[in-house]
Formats: sequence, structure tokens, C-alpha cells
Amino acid sequence: AVPILAVPSETISFNEWNITVERSNILKSMCTQGANVCEKNSANCCELCTYKHALNLPHLPGLVFHKNKLMLENKYGAKMQFGPMDALKFVDNGKDEALEVACAQKWCDTRSELMKCKRFDWTFTSPYQGTLNEEFRAEPTDIPINKDKLLQREDILFFDDITLYEDELHDQGISKMSVRIRVMASGFLILLRHFLRVDDVLIRLHDTRFYWEIENDYILKEFVHREAPCSLLQDVISIWTNPDELQNYLPVAVRELHKLYF
Repeated sequence: AVPILAVPSETISFNEWNITVERSNILKSMCTQGANVCEKNSANCCELCTYKHALNLPHLPGLVFHKNKLMLENKYGAKMQFGPMDALKFVDNGKDEALEVACAQKWCDTRSELMKCKRFDWTFTSPYQGTLNEEFRAEPTDIPINKDKLLQREDILFFDDITLYEDELHDQGISKMSVRIRVMASGFLILLRHFLRVDDVLIRLHDTRFYWEIENDYILKEFVHREAPCSLLQDVISIWTNPDELQNYLPVAVRELHKLYF
């Protein structure tokens, strides 16, 4: 039997926000037009070639959920969204030095266009922090997200967790971008996360949280970059596949706090 997807699109109204989640199957790995690459800007350009033209990456992740998206818009016109195309636009396509690890050459050896691959960030690391329109005004702040309040017991009005893209790095680990949202009576919390594990090399988390409390005219945004070499995480090897647990063991390299006024 063909597996049935969850509802492909779902919208809820919460306070002054409309929240929409869209879901899809993965992007096809071959051009549907029977060509190596469809002509750019062609009316018949397939979804795969649309991605290739827009991103100009030597390779795409093994799994791209090209229509998965989380969108929020309020009555003032402030809009934020999280999607795979925008996330992949932040992957280094050769402008800067890519991560140098022992297994990078092995990964390249299994791909075509080896010379391009040498300067391509094969880990698909992305510092993407969401796509916000001009109705938001960002100001630095020293106010952190109130983790204690989030731990208080509260009914969940809506929850979803969608993957934007994922790659197993030729069985050398995992690179995964995902976004999840939790809506409570007091507000909502969004976690946009890129989780990278290169086996026996390093583990890295890019976490961007957005927390809105219904009495505020701003959203608190917190970006945290954590990482550590695997050699320092041998005592917790059992949780290497669990980023929710790993975040407690990874030192913070960067933390940025902003208020997003709307």
C-alpha cells in the first residue's frame, strides 16, 4: 500500500496570528522532463531543476522536502516563514573554505564533478535563521527566553515538527534541518534547528528559537551555535543521535538575542 501523508496543509488561527504548515514528499532525484537539466526559467522546468538553478550547488541533500514549510502571519502584515529553499541558499557553495575532515575525500570519491566537490560544503551546514518580511524590526537585547516558564505545565493547542532537508553524509553521520512549533494559550515557541554529526569528527547545533507571549508586541529570538569534537563526547556516545539531549553537553560558541518588533 502507498503510505498516506499527514494532511498536506493545515492552518490555524491563534490570537492575532495565522499559522500554516505545509507538508510534502521528497524532491525527485531525477529530472522529470527527461533531460539532465531543464532550461533555466523555462515554463516546464521541473521542481528538481528549479532547485538546481536557484542554488547552484554541486549536489543537493539526499532528502529535500521541497514543499515543506511553516508560515506565520499576523494582522499587522508581519510574516515569517521557514522552508528548504531558503535554508539551502545559506550553504557554502565554494565561496569559503568548507569543513576539512578525514572522510570528505571519501564522500567526494562517490560523486561526479570531483573538482567542484573539493570546495563544496558537503555537510550542508546552514546558518539559516528563518525568512522574515520588512514588517519586523530587530533590536539586540539581553533578555533571554524564559526557559522556566516554558517548562511549566500548559495545554498544547497545536504542535508540528517538519523536516526541511536531510542527508546521511554517505553514512558518515547526518545533516538535518528541521522546524517545529508549539502553540500554548500563553503564546508560541518555534525551534529552527540544523543538526550536524560527522562521525568521529564533530557535532554541531545551530538553534534559532522564536518565542512570543500574547501580551507582547515583539517576538524574542535566540540564535545559539554549539559544537564540540567527538573526542570530547565519548562519555555520552549513546545520545549522539539525539540533539535534544546533546545540546546539554555542547559548549556555546555563539549566542545572539534579539527582539523582533511588529
